[in-house]
Amino acid sequence: MSISKHRYRISVTPIETDGQQCTGRCSIEFEQRSQYNWMHQLESAQGQRRLSCNEDAGIVVATGLLETLAESAGKPGSLLSALQPELDQLLHKLQLLQAPSE
Repeated sequence: MSISKHRYRISVTPIETDGQQCTGRCSIEFEQRSQYNWMHQLESAQGQRRLSCNEDAGIVVATGLLETLAESAGKPGSLLSALQPELDQLLHKLQLLQAPSE
């Protein structure tokens, strides 16, 4: 079993069109553990300069979150098990995007 040595706090906050701060419940925030160093992965992706910074960041974070879902889906009795084949395919495609170009 892999050891999750990296912890990330993910915040999703809407940006208002008028530039004002939102009121009430404005963000979703949670913690995610990962065996991978997302910052190192992002730096590596940006060094390749194949995608925009936002696309690189989105792929790194999405991959990290989907890897956790895939790990949960692989456990016996998981409600996510029906997603396992699609998660595996999507993760494979995301990893190909992050692979260094030759």
